[in-house]
This record gives sequence, structure tokens and C-alpha cells, in this order.
Amino acid sequence: MEKEDLKVLNKGEDEEMELQGYRLCHWRLVLVGLGVLCTGGFLLLLLYWMPEWCVKATCIPTTACDAEVVLLRSTDEFRRWFLAKVRVILAPGSNPFYNLETQTTSPSSPSCPFSSSSPCMANGDTCQSSDGITARELIRRYVEYQPTKMRYFTLHSTKYYWNDRAQNFEVLIGLEDLNVTAATLHSEHSKGLTRNQQDYRRLFFGLNEIEVKVPSVFKLLIKEVLNPFYIFQLFSVILWSADEYYYYAIAIVIMSFISIATSLYTIKKQYVMLHDMVAAHSIVRVSVCRAENDIEEVMSTDLVPGDVIVIPSNGTIMPCDAVLVSGTCIVNESMLTGESVPVTKTNLPNQLPGESGDESMSAYSIEDHKRHTLFCGTNVIQTRFYTGELVKAVVVRTGFSTAKGQLVRSILYPKPTDFKLYRDAYLFLLCLVGVAGIGFFYSITLSIMNKVSPQTIIIESLDIITITVPPALPAAMTAGIVYAQRRLKNIGIFCISPQRINICGQINLVCFDKTGTLTEDGLDLWGVQRVENGSFQQSDEKVSKENLVKSQFVACMASCHSLTKIEGRLSGDPLDLKMFEATGWVLEEATEEETALHNRIMPTVVRPTKQLLPSQPSSTEHDMELYDLSSQYEIGIVRQFPFSSALQRMSVVARLLGEKRMDAYMKGAPEVVARHCKTETVPDNFAEVLEGYTKQGFRVIALAHRRLESKLTWHKVQNINRDHIETNMEFLGLIVMQNKLKAETPVVLQDLHRANIRTVMVTGDNMLTAISVARDCGMILPQDTVIISDAIAPHDGQTARITWRCADKPSMAAHLEEVNISLEDVCPTDEPKQQERYHFAMSGKSFAVISEHFPDMLPKLVLHGTVFARMAPNQKTQLIEALQNVDYFVGMCGDGANDCGALKRAHSGISLSELEASVASPFTSRTPNISCVPSLIREGRAALITSFCVFKFMALYSIIQYISVTLLYSILSNLGDFQFLFIDIAIILVVVFTMSLNPSWKELVAHPPPSGLISGPLLLSVLSQILICFGFQLFALFWVQLQPWYTIWTPLSDACNVSSLSNVSNLTETEVDDHNIQNYENTSLFYVSCFQYLLVAIVFSKGKPFRQPSYKNWPFVLTALILYIFLLTNMFYPAEAIDEVLEIVCVPLDWRLKLLLIIGVNAAVSVVVETFIIDTVLWKFVFSRDKQSITSAAPPPQKGIELSAHKSLCCPSKVTHKARYMHLAQELSVDPDWPPKPTTTTEAKACPENGSIS
Repeated sequence: MEKEDLKVLNKGEDEEMELQGYRLCHWRLVLVGLGVLCTGGFLLLLLYWMPEWCVKATCIPTTACDAEVVLLRSTDEFRRWFLAKVRVILAPGSNPFYNLETQTTSPSSPSCPFSSSSPCMANGDTCQSSDGITARELIRRYVEYQPTKMRYFTLHSTKYYWNDRAQNFEVLIGLEDLNVTAATLHSEHSKGLTRNQQDYRRLFFGLNEIEVKVPSVFKLLIKEVLNPFYIFQLFSVILWSADEYYYYAIAIVIMSFISIATSLYTIKKQYVMLHDMVAAHSIVRVSVCRAENDIEEVMSTDLVPGDVIVIPSNGTIMPCDAVLVSGTCIVNESMLTGESVPVTKTNLPNQLPGESGDESMSAYSIEDHKRHTLFCGTNVIQTRFYTGELVKAVVVRTGFSTAKGQLVRSILYPKPTDFKLYRDAYLFLLCLVGVAGIGFFYSITLSIMNKVSPQTIIIESLDIITITVPPALPAAMTAGIVYAQRRLKNIGIFCISPQRINICGQINLVCFDKTGTLTEDGLDLWGVQRVENGSFQQSDEKVSKENLVKSQFVACMASCHSLTKIEGRLSGDPLDLKMFEATGWVLEEATEEETALHNRIMPTVVRPTKQLLPSQPSSTEHDMELYDLSSQYEIGIVRQFPFSSALQRMSVVARLLGEKRMDAYMKGAPEVVARHCKTETVPDNFAEVLEGYTKQGFRVIALAHRRLESKLTWHKVQNINRDHIETNMEFLGLIVMQNKLKAETPVVLQDLHRANIRTVMVTGDNMLTAISVARDCGMILPQDTVIISDAIAPHDGQTARITWRCADKPSMAAHLEEVNISLEDVCPTDEPKQQERYHFAMSGKSFAVISEHFPDMLPKLVLHGTVFARMAPNQKTQLIEALQNVDYFVGMCGDGANDCGALKRAHSGISLSELEASVASPFTSRTPNISCVPSLIREGRAALITSFCVFKFMALYSIIQYISVTLLYSILSNLGDFQFLFIDIAIILVVVFTMSLNPSWKELVAHPPPSGLISGPLLLSVLSQILICFGFQLFALFWVQLQPWYTIWTPLSDACNVSSLSNVSNLTETEVDDHNIQNYENTSLFYVSCFQYLLVAIVFSKGKPFRQPSYKNWPFVLTALILYIFLLTNMFYPAEAIDEVLEIVCVPLDWRLKLLLIIGVNAAVSVVVETFIIDTVLWKFVFSRDKQSITSAAPPPQKGIELSAHKSLCCPSKVTHKARYMHLAQELSVDPDWPPKPTTTTEAKACPENGSIS
């Protein structure tokens, strides 16, 4: 394939793929058809499993624009292949925003990725509206247009369209493809579409529905049965039937049937649940504004990007993503965020004539303008509207392009779980197949030498292969995970991704959100620090005082919020609630009837209660005046600019009743608010006072006020840009909120530190507040140094640079020379470098600059980064990725509000949302504190060790049975049908499902379990047990042949009692055994192997330090005892019926005692080798270096990383670290310039180096 023919789709995104074009080749199709016939259909199965082989076998390469079939491959670590067929339809136009009425494109169309001359694609040849308008009817309607061929393919519910200009397939998202600005949305897209335009756009965007098709049982059955494992089982069943092993074959068929039926039921149930979740409220009737100023009711499935919909006053479930162009909405977005606090959505700012504003001229983006965007699936609780001017929104995305659609797609098409255990399991199975191959050729050679018939040679040789893949392996491997999921549910942790439970066992770093996670969700007002005449006043504990009730400070507290009344109760952000409740004021909202009586919207009104107003002399006249005063002193909130995490502030425009001029109030992060205030109003000691509060762990909010110009009328305020309001403010003071640590936080973090699990804080709060909380909860120890990294982006010709300062005495001035702190002051120079204990802290702004301009330094900083403050939601996700890039197994624990992306990206995301389940997180805890984190890790470790135990047991089961069969083949014998049945059903299935029941150990130990099967201890454990089992079976085989009573067994043989003839008459009637099952060797090996199965199950069923001891697992103990008793009883007191069924022959008592001796010595050797030699001696002396590497994986304040690195320097030839963070720690331990001194600056260079420390 030529390099230029390789296209890249979704470049730079999560779903980035490489695309190659192919077209069908008829002669190749004929050859493949012949191959399918010759192989009995096996070639067809192989091509079904390997789509890349299918395409390359039946097609020839061609350019992407001429392709009939496209072959795609993901660029992530999984490198998955996908196959899609290219389809072609005709349409009257070539891009969705083409204006058929005027034969011109809209003014913004040149920026559309699909030019008018390009043959764009439509959504599908079956696409039509509810009115039945199809592409053919549209072409007939516009006969003057030349029909355009449109080519597309569908993959994962997304349609990719060929773009001639870009010479690639691309996705049409919605109105954002036009790069429309806020001003353009108001001026050109707020009028609505005609019916023809709507029908035409629907050809491209399809119906507005998130369709989750529930496959039929037949389709699911075919897909499940075509799994390679079941095909192998089918092959095995046919082979066993040919060898007349009917009972065993029937048992395997029943097991497979139960497994398939269970799998089908589970998959079908999941599809139905997802379908019902999506279908609920997804199809509703909506009011659409037409271009002719008409309002028409249509089905929500008919909506297309560009439609203007009316949001009903009593609320609705949003059927699409739409941007508000008029009015205000209160929305519950818990479906997206997991946070049930209602949020206020305001209309998109509109540029006034003669004004210029960056916001109105910047391109609309859902991410940047989410405070103005109503997302699909969210619940609009209520609206605020104007008389004659309804609450309107412009549809920007529909179907699977919406926020809800993307969530559903992530559930329908999840990424595979990448875990070393699963990769190693496949390698181990390949090794077993290799062993089977040896037995295959051994069997053929032996049979030929003994002149066995060809049919028998084929059957017995292939039978060796079927033994190596245990029928119960998939069910056995998932048993531990299912049990762990059930235990997690019992402690209030719900899991929607069970495969991640195993990965939880490897977590060595956990990121925590601060507010609501480490600290209490609610804030308490500690006090206020008002500013008058540019200086701070004495702090006040309360603001509900007579002398403050009419102050601008209290007015700002009472009005600058996004609270609303829902069913008569105040609802909104917890911080806003606490702040408003502290004033003692009341909030009133106009009813719909009151709003309808006025020409404009009735504002939300706040006013103090009568008790708060200044007291007057008690008399009837004065009482009336007091009443008049209280009714007149009220503030109406005219316009809200909601809080933005990017801007870190919110503001409102309000008017005091009776006043002509309006006031603007602002609250937000103190540093941000101070920047928007007049310099003379900000106290000189502002930085020192703020630092004093933040170092104590308080959350500080700043307030500001501005008297607006009289020319700003109500109508102008509704359309003004917030930048015009939020400038030249007067600084009012600080609100100091106390955010207490949750009682469980220090204890849990201490447990994690003892387990060498590193903890990191990721928060949107102030830097110094976050550092203070980190110290209070034990994340940073008192004696540790915290170095703050302040990164500055390039500006005025200067390169990007990082300034380093110490958090204990931070520089609040502009010059670094004023900071007289160096690392030597904290850590004496005569101490070894590895004893230094330091942490990095940085803001989201610095993190972004470092990520862009210092990419090589980022891994070094995250290696010791403990506090990341002022982090935006997308930056939290980027931090998780940065930690994963240095090979950390990352857990993320948040309250679900702004942590959705990080929760999804982490190896294990735990949401503390009150909702029972969250689509944003693999795990959701009902317990609203971080005590769920160690519980989840403990269960993950237990499940992981269970998986190892089960896999080792199943591997030994296969090998033990393989050894038995191979040894019996040497005497032209085999195991009997019911012997196979007894081993596989009575022993293996029962044991494997009970040995997985061990609960997790009660505490976290200092080292995690190994992450893969391909490791020294595990391989040595398996290989040693294989050799032991092989040796004792071989010894039993040779020893029985050396017994004085031994002869070739016949139905007349009676080795038990040669003088007794009581059974001769019965034996003479016994049929001749064609398969030579009944003989002394078979009986001896059967008993020895049965005890070996039980023995390895006990030996491999490890308990402490990751699971409870096996003796506490009573079902397993009971099962093992019953089987031991049954086998011993039948061996010493044989029952004729049982012996006849199992085809066991009678042997003398002295041989039974010798068998017991063999079994006893075998047990002793296995236990000593596994528990003493491997687990104690070899683990301590041979594998100790590997253990040290694991133990130091993630210590609390990075001490272990550095100590491990120091040890590796002492013996560099003996220690190799697999994880990247261990390599980094080793490199940094010998770097004399690391960590950077707090009095220095690091600058970005043009050369490849990151920077130099000056």
C-alpha cells in the first residue's frame, strides 16, 4: 500500500484511525469461495475473525476516494481492525448548509468543511423524515439542480463523508461546522428554517434519535457461537463423539449451552436496559420556529442543526444539544455530570450595534459556551421568559453527535481493557498449545510404531490438543470478578465495568478532588473581612447586623449568586446557599402570571427581613414606616453572568428599588476579582491577608461592586457583554469560608500511605488553600518541602519560563531576588540526597504552559507533583494521562461534578455522587467519603490474586490431565469417559467456583500483587508443580508395573484376591474393552491425578496478604473434604457400582497403601516447594530485587522512589526497573540540578532541551 493512500481519520482525537481504500476483486472472491468449500467453511470463520485478512483476500488496494470498502485500524495501543462498506446516494445539493431556495449558500458557508463543489455524503439511503420526505422526492422537487453523488460509510453509529477539498472522510457534527460566532447565531440562525431546508439537512444529519438497536436472539446467538472458543468446543465435541466419549461430549455441550444461554441473557438484558434508558423521553413533541415566523409542532426526531425550538415554561427533557438565544433556564444536568445541583443557563451574549466584543465575535463552541448550551438528555426544570419573546434555542447537534449520544456511544463501543494479566493469559495458552503439539506428534509416532489404525491415530492425536484448553476456563476466570462485584455491592460500591476490578488491584496512585471528596461538601461561613477606603477592617463573624444590612458588601452577598426556588425551596450551589443564608435575606421569584402582566421579565428579588432593618421607636406610625421601609428596600437581579470555571468568577447586574442607575456585583477567586478592580480600592496588604487565610486552609471568596452608567437601560443590559460590566470595579472585601476535612480522610490517606499508594490532590480551589488541606490531611508531612511551579506563557518576545518558589514563604512580589529560600535551608547539605522530601505544586494555568512548552519536564514534575490547584475539568483529564504515560496505575476519586473526564480516563474512577449509578464513572460509591477507595483496592487485589490462582489451577489441571493421557497412550490406553466426566465436573468445576470465594484481606499491605502471569515467581510456581506432578505420575506408572502381582489386566483378572472366585462369573460376562480403559495403570494414575487436582487447588489458593485464608472459605474447605473422603473411601472400600461406572479395576490392599504413600509424599513435596521454597526462600533472596521495585512503586511523599533509586545506584547491574517512573527516579537521583532551587528560573529554549536553570 502506498504511503499517500493511507488516510488518518479523527486526527488527534481519541478515535483516531488509519484508513485504506479497497475495491472488490472478482477473481479473488472466486478463489476465496473455493477455499471456503475445500476447508469445510473454516476459512470463512478465519476471515470473520480477522477483518484485515478478509479485505486483503477479496479486494485490491485503491485510492480512498474510489474505495468500495475501507479498512480501518485504530492508532491506540490496541491497534484494532474495522471493516466498513462505502455507500453512495444522490441528493439535490452537496452540503447540508446549501440554500436550495436562493441557489446560494449562507454567508457562513465558505467555512463549512464541505464546499458546494464537493460530492458530500448524506446520512443514508434509507434516511427520511417522519413525513416520508426522501432524497428522491427532494430531487424531484428541485429538478433544476444537478443531483450530486454523496459517498459515506458508517462505523460505530457515526457516518463519515467524503470531502473532496480535504481529500479525506470526515464527520459532520452540526452547526459548529460553520464556525459560527455568537453574533452570527443571533443575526442569521435565530429565525428558524423552512420545511424544505429542514428536510434537506435531514439527508445529511439523519433523524434526531439515539437509536440503540436491540439485536435479535438469533443474531446474538450466531455472534456468540462464532467465538473461537466455542468453535474449538464444537470441534472437541465432534472428536469425542467420534471416539465414543458420548457422556463427556454431552456434558460439554450442556456446559456450553448453559454458558451461551447465560451470556445471551446478560447481553440481551444490557441492550434492553440501555435501549430503555435512551428511549425514555428521547422522542417528544417540540415547538419549532419557522422562517415565516410561524410556530409549528413537530416530533423531536425531525430536528436538524439550525432549527429554532421553543423551550416550554414548565420544562422538558432536551432532545438535542441547543444554544439559548433568548431567556434563561434552570437545568438539572445530573445525567451528564452526576451532580444533582441545578445550574442556570443564560442566553448567548449578543453584540449591540456599534459595539465590539471578543465573546460575540469568537466562534461558538459547546465546550467554551456550555453555560449557554442545553445538553441532550438534561432536564430543564423551569424557564424565565419575556412576554412576546419566548425562550428560544438554536439546535447545534443532533443524534449521536450530542453529549448524550457520545455517552451512549462510549457504552456501546467501549475500548478494550488493556491489562497485562489478559495479555499474559493468551501467551500462556499459546504455551499450552505448544505443549499439546509435542504430545500430538508423540502420539502419532507412538501409534505408528504400535501399528494402530489411521482412524485411531487421528482421533487420539487430536484428543491431546482438546485436553489443553479447559472447557470451564472463561467461566472460571470471571468467577472471582463476579464474586468481588457482589462483595462491592454489599458495601455500597456499584460497578458498571467489572473487568476493571482486577485493574484496581494494581492501583499505585490515587488522585483526589478536594471539595466534597477530602473535605465536607458544605462550607461554613467563618467570617468576612470588609474593605473601606482601600484598607481592611476588622473581621466580622456575622453580616446579619443592622449597621451592615444596607451596605454594598451585604447587597453583593445577597444578589451575586445563581440560586433559584424549585417547589418553594432554595436550590443551587452549596457555596451560594451558605453565603445567602448568612445574610438572613429572603429571595422571591415572579410567577408566570406576574410575568405575563408586564412588558418585560420580572426580575428575581432579594430583600432583608423586617428584623434585620434598623429599629425605630415603637409606635403605630413608626411601625407603618418600618413596614414601608422593609417593603421598599429590595434589590432586583436584572441580569446574571453565571460562574465559569475558566473565568473563575460570576457577576450580576441588579437595581435597588427606586433607583434609576443599576449596580454590578462580582464574586470569585480573590486574585481574579482583584485584577478587575481599581488599584486604589485593593488594600496594599491584600496578598498577605489572603495568604494568611489560605495557609490556614480557608476557602476565600472576594467581592466587588460597580455603579453602572445611567445610559445602560434594561434592554441594553440584556445584550451587553460581560467584559463591559466586569471592569473598574471597587473591591469590597473577602468572605472566608471554612471547609472542614471529613473525619475519614486522614485515616484513609494514612492507610494508603502505609500501602505505598501515592496520593495526589487535583482541585479547582486556591493553591495555598489546597496545600494547607494537603498538610492537614497528611498528604504532605509537616517537615516536607513544597515547591510551587509558576509557569508563564511566552509574551512580548520572551520565551516561556517557570519560576520556582517555596510554599512556606512564597513570594508575593514581582522579583525573585526577594525570595531568600533554597533547598539547603530545609535539607542540610551533609544529608544524603535520597533523603530529601519534596513535593511540587502548580496551578492549572502553569500545568497548561508546562504541557505545551516544557513537555520533557512534565514527567519529572508529575513524579513528585502532589497538589494541582485551579485545574479545569479537561486539565484533570490531561493530568491523569500524564501520570499514566509514566506507567502509574491511576485511580481517581471525585464527587462527579467536574471530574467526569478524569473519572473515565483513570484506570479506576470512583464517583462519590449520591446517584446509585453514574455513566461517567466505572465505580460509584453510596458512601460519601473516601473510605471506599481502600475497600475497592482491597477487593481488586483479592480478585487479581483469585484470577492468578484460578488460571494457575486451570493450567495445572490441563497439564496433569495431559500427563495422564500421554502416559496412558504409551501403553495404548486412555482415561475413561466417566473418568473424564468425574474429573471435569465433580472436581474441577466445583473446586474452581468455590476457591474463588475467598474475601479480601482486612488491610492493605505495602506491595501490590504482580500484574502479569509472566513473572519469575509465578512461572517457577507453575513449572515446579508440573514437574512434581509429572514425576509422581511417572513413578506410579513404573512402580505398579514392578509389583509382583502385576499382569496385563483382563476381565478375568482378580488382583485383589486370587483365591476368591466369587466374581469370576460376573467378570466372564464383561464385554471386551476395545479402548483398553480398564487396567492397573489407568486406575493408579486416575487416583494419583485426582488427588493432584485437589492438591494444586489447595496449594494455589493463596490467602494472606491479599485474601482471607482458605480455611475461612468454608464452601471450598467443605468441597475439598467431601472429595477427599469420597476418593479415599472408594480407594480403600471400593463400591462395585462406582468402580463399574468409573471403569476402575480392583487392586491389592498393599498397592492402595503404596498409592496413599505416593499421594502423601506428593502433597508434602508440593506444599514445601510452594509455601517454603518459592514463597519464602526464593521470594526473599532471588526475587527480592523485583519486590523492592514493586514496594517502592508509589510511596506517600516519594521517599520510596528515591530510596529505591539509591539502592539501584549501589547495584546498578542487578536492578532493572520496568516502570517509566522508576527510570525517572533513578535518573533524577543523580541529577545535581534536581529538584530546581526555589530561587531560580527555568526558561524554554528553541533547542530540543526543555530549558536550563539559571
